[in-house]
Amino acid sequence: MIVAYGLTRWMGLIVSLLIFVMLPARAIAQPARETRADAPGDYPRKPVRLVVPFAPGGGTDLIARALAQKVGGAWGQSMVVDNRSGAGGTIGTNTVAKAPQDGYTLLLSSISIAYLPALYSKLPYDTDRELAPVSLIVTQPSLIVVHPSIAAKSVAELVAVANAKPGEIRYSSGGSGSASHLAVELFRTIAKVRLTHVPYKGGGPAITSLVSGETHMMISNVVTLLPHIKSGRMRALAVTGATRAKSLPELPTIAEAGVPGAEFDGWYGLLVTAGTPRAVLNKINAEFNRALEAPDIRERFAAGGFEALGGTPEKFATYLKAETRKWTTLVRDANIRIE
Repeated sequence: MIVAYGLTRWMGLIVSLLIFVMLPARAIAQPARETRADAPGDYPRKPVRLVVPFAPGGGTDLIARALAQKVGGAWGQSMVVDNRSGAGGTIGTNTVAKAPQDGYTLLLSSISIAYLPALYSKLPYDTDRELAPVSLIVTQPSLIVVHPSIAAKSVAELVAVANAKPGEIRYSSGGSGSASHLAVELFRTIAKVRLTHVPYKGGGPAITSLVSGETHMMISNVVTLLPHIKSGRMRALAVTGATRAKSLPELPTIAEAGVPGAEFDGWYGLLVTAGTPRAVLNKINAEFNRALEAPDIRERFAAGGFEALGGTPEKFATYLKAETRKWTTLVRDANIRIE
């Protein structure tokens, strides 16, 4: 009996010891499976969020929704467009800058990401340190236009009128610090003319003021201006980009019109949280590039006045740095301040 009791006791101790040893092994094994599931090759295994730092209905939002549907469908995962507007786009941008470094939170930004650091001394994020370029998505040609009351049928004639009446030509914009504001400031600085800025709360009111004759000139995208040009309520003088617009091939570029260096194109790019695994970033880049090559996407964007681009992360990084330098120099030299 004593021997049997001793054997039973020792067997119980051995079983208890085995259970004790095996429990930590199971606890360690579970996270290991999760790590493998998070491997770049398995991306994406859950819905992806595409942050648009502006309100619904604008150009950025329209581009985002078209691409989200295309890319999400190809991945077999939903891609949710998340409009985080406010503070000129800084709220939505900061959301992505502070997101986990896993590729599940993307940012579709406009040209504003290149000039906001120059306009605001304190931003809640650092573009260079907290965001990584993925791809330049599209560009959008813009035009320099005047009200018919201005006796100028070319950029050279506009410069002559502005020099003859310094400060009397008023230009409208979608607000201080907006792309339409900086575009004209770039033109004004290069052409060395005096113009008076009249900011409005959005591009719509700025266009309305030009149509009514309250203001005399502006720079904005070709799609919003084209109906007014065709109706004769505005006169187009030049394309502000480096190439002519397909919808108005007769218009010269700003350089051809005699003001080289004043080039301005609206553009939109895709970024992700810095530190995202390179394999994941490459997979995102590849799928968005494929979407931009799709005929239905290219046709849809062309109808909205956008030119689909795409390209490598390195190409976009180089472009973004050049744009940032350009607008930083302008903001400093023109002494532009945002209250």
